[in-house]
Amino acid sequence: MKKTIIGLNLDHYLKAMAGAVIAFLAIFAPYASKEGTSVSMISALLKRGGSYVDFILFGAVIFTALSAVASVVLFFMTSVKGVRLWQVIAAIQTVFVTLLLFSSKKILESTGLFNSFLSKNLGVGFFITLVAAYFTLINVMKVTRTNRGYILLTILSVIWLFPVLWIVLTSLRAEQGYYVGYFIPHGFTLQNFVNLFSNQSVLPFGRWWLNTFIVAICGCVFNTMIVLMTAFILSRTRFTGRKTFMNILMIIGMFPGFMSLIAVYNILKGLGLNQSLLALIVVGAAGAAMGYHVTKGFFDTIPKALDEAAIIDGASRFQIFRKITLPLSKSIIVYIALGGFLGAWSDYIFPSMLFGDKQSSYTVAVGLFWMTDFRRIDTYYTQFAAGAVLVALPIVILFVWLQRFYVEGLSGAVKG
Repeated sequence: MKKTIIGLNLDHYLKAMAGAVIAFLAIFAPYASKEGTSVSMISALLKRGGSYVDFILFGAVIFTALSAVASVVLFFMTSVKGVRLWQVIAAIQTVFVTLLLFSSKKILESTGLFNSFLSKNLGVGFFITLVAAYFTLINVMKVTRTNRGYILLTILSVIWLFPVLWIVLTSLRAEQGYYVGYFIPHGFTLQNFVNLFSNQSVLPFGRWWLNTFIVAICGCVFNTMIVLMTAFILSRTRFTGRKTFMNILMIIGMFPGFMSLIAVYNILKGLGLNQSLLALIVVGAAGAAMGYHVTKGFFDTIPKALDEAAIIDGASRFQIFRKITLPLSKSIIVYIALGGFLGAWSDYIFPSMLFGDKQSSYTVAVGLFWMTDFRRIDTYYTQFAAGAVLVALPIVILFVWLQRFYVEGLSGAVKG
């Protein structure tokens, strides 16, 4: 077996087998303990209370046992495919045991053994199983020479996706209130989404969404046009003061935008544009040119010989820009347009100061923050979560749809 299956990785195999056996023994140790009452995973499984998340405990126990059996059997029956199958079992075991962190409250309270159970009441048996499961998986992957980085990427993915999943589940939660002591809702409903657009709702969420969409579309179009034209001029032409102008834009861009908010607000108020969507569009377009750097870098990669050939044929600068440069720059155009849309869609600081108490002009960012005020959060928190999901949908759809162009635009700019 040493030569045909694991070669020089016998030590890793023995460590993996030890981890699998320890994890199996730990499911008989205290899984949860509170006020003198303790229960193991096995006994909790036998006393399961019919909760819809009981399958997580069932899967954790079953795959922990399968992992231990596989480790012992494969030690005597050499099989490369068998070790790879064990690796899959160990991975599934690790997932189930990890999920127990978030579902133990629901599982154990449904058995009637515990009331007001919290994760801090988990016993030593659970944590030994959790650590042993990861230890087993890492060493099995060493045996099969599989990159252990997948484990880290999976853990990071769970950490990054956890807040997203929390918001989605909260938006579907039937129970009202801000704080609940469990992760998976006791009941699911779509009423939170319906309430946002209901005629009886005191929240004009539909108006907020439309306001944001108008500002984002206008910002996307105007910002893209301004950035493209600015970048083209600075990339393709040479004029007195060109470098000075670029340095000035770069220096101004180093200062945070909120430093000028008060001055900009007073100017808009003097013009009578405060508390209006037009003010957001104008301010966004006014500062768009400072974001020319990435686009200029992309334009620099386009051969200047194309421009020279077009000039010889009698083309003007605008014709070169429209008929040569833009068709070759689809990826960077998507990159700028998507960035402009996302910036306007998620902007909060300036709109919150600009609109004040004029609720009908709110964008979704300002409106959702209004819902999280301590006087309203307990009433509107589930609707806030539903609104957050609806706000994220256009961004997710756009990014997935345009991801290829987005990456090409960014890589092309870096390359230049």
